[in-house]
Amino acid sequence: MKIGEYLKEKRFSLSFEFFPPKSQEGEEELFQTVARLQSLKPTFVSVTYGAGGSTRDRTKRVVERIHRETNITVMAHLTCIAHTKEELFEILSGYKAIGIENILALRGDKPKDKPDFTPPEDACRHAEELVSFIKAHFGDYFSIGVASYPEGHPESPNMEWEIRYFKRKVLAGADFSITQMFFDNRYYYEFMGLCHRADINIPIIPGIMPITNFRQVQKFASMCGTEIPQRLIERLEPYADKPEETLKLGVEFAIEQCLDLIENGVPGLHFYTLNKSKATLMVYEGIKSALVGLA
Repeated sequence: MKIGEYLKEKRFSLSFEFFPPKSQEGEEELFQTVARLQSLKPTFVSVTYGAGGSTRDRTKRVVERIHRETNITVMAHLTCIAHTKEELFEILSGYKAIGIENILALRGDKPKDKPDFTPPEDACRHAEELVSFIKAHFGDYFSIGVASYPEGHPESPNMEWEIRYFKRKVLAGADFSITQMFFDNRYYYEFMGLCHRADINIPIIPGIMPITNFRQVQKFASMCGTEIPQRLIERLEPYADKPEETLKLGVEFAIEQCLDLIENGVPGLHFYTLNKSKATLMVYEGIKSALVGLA
């Protein structure tokens, strides 16, 4: 199933994101998570791609296993900054050969262990170029998703710049977008307003991360420029070293956030699971009555 076509029908999408584990043990734990979340009948799941292509083989293996062993539509993330166009063609051809129809096209981060890293001479240096490359070589075979940043990409000087470059990805052929995680829905609604004024009309799915480890999420947020509202900090900080309390409060907040988004007509919800199922299952229980009739 092509995700873009599903979303064009104005059907609500529920999706989950995983990362490729480093060990066989971690992979088996991931597939236990996949099995538990499969019961929620997600529209799709996605598998991330490490900086500089560092998880190329692991990402493909996990994508292929999900595709082969479950009935879930799976989307492969693909970053371009560290690959030659020949390598990109080879990777995409490999996905096409096994029947994968959905790609999340990303620029990607520079490898942290290579401070002097420079992209290959013929690399796609921006996601917009990767989207164009996919379209040029594979036509409409792949449904292409891209990232969006309601609070602005860390490298964006302002939101005007952010919208201008986001629109370039859309004009290049992106079908839909998934946002960076955010904790204040106001940023998503303001971003949607900016997109509407810029005549950007693709579905933009909010990315949700239920907080299960406060200090870990603080680190993630600082890296990607995401604001954690003061009221949430005050709610969670006293319990930062109490995992069960953090989980309870984090899930409660995520439920509030998701219910507000659903009420305001979002096209779906995409959960950053960190390869765990407990928090996502708890959030789902809190919102499932609001999802009736949306799919």
